[in-house]
Amino acid sequence: MKKIIAALDGLRLNQTTIQTAITLAGDIKAHLVGIFLDDFTRNSFSMYEVIEGGEFSEKKLRKLAEKDRQIRDLAVKDFELACQEAGIQYSVRRDTAIALQDLLKESIYADLLVIGSRDSFSRIEEPPPARFLRDLLSAVQCPVLVTPEKYTPIKKVVMLYDGAPASVFAIKMFTGIMPRELPVEVITVKDDNLHLPENKLMKEFMKRHCPRATYKILKGEAEKEIQHHLLEESPGSLIVLGAYQRSAVSRWFRESMADVLIRSLESPLFIAHNK
Repeated sequence: MKKIIAALDGLRLNQTTIQTAITLAGDIKAHLVGIFLDDFTRNSFSMYEVIEGGEFSEKKLRKLAEKDRQIRDLAVKDFELACQEAGIQYSVRRDTAIALQDLLKESIYADLLVIGSRDSFSRIEEPPPARFLRDLLSAVQCPVLVTPEKYTPIKKVVMLYDGAPASVFAIKMFTGIMPRELPVEVITVKDDNLHLPENKLMKEFMKRHCPRATYKILKGEAEKEIQHHLLEESPGSLIVLGAYQRSAVSRWFRESMADVLIRSLESPLFIAHNK
């Protein structure tokens, strides 16, 4: 049985992340762990709200902190109820230390991490992807499924392949975790000939994992063509990316390109990279 972890902010519960993780856990008969990142530095209020009459108010701080605690407790109950209604195996963990460090440690012992594209785990609003997500993706120890703002059932898989080991590694990770009944399309961009990189080896590999996969080769500048093509995909398409690191592993997916896809697409992204 595989283990899926869902990164959740009890003060700003992401229902799309929960629904995606529960659906996937049910499909592949996985155990789902709701990781509630109750970082001790994370509050829903600012310190300015604790000032009363020009002075720090211990009473007001306790009141606001108690309100946050109640909101977090209710979020855990909502998650547990959703899992019970879906009939999946689940557990809950509430990590109270530094959120990023806790989640990176949790990822070492997980097969997949599910997190929202707009989750910042901060009171301060940030455009996606927030710094938390960028830092997580550059150091995470398992594949990550980044969910869009709105939940849509997955109906198709688009795999981005450029012949580099990183893109093949992501496909390996995906086929080892996710359901295989979905239609699969492999996308490649080339600026010279229109032959699939390592054609024989790649198709031999895909035949064992996704035998009915189709292939599309686009011509032009990779980043431009990939973004244009994916923007035309339906929200029900899941995109498999081959890299997300501070130093580029693939000639396609520098950090900036991955950021663009997270920000611009209304599709879930499966991101994995070998270090």
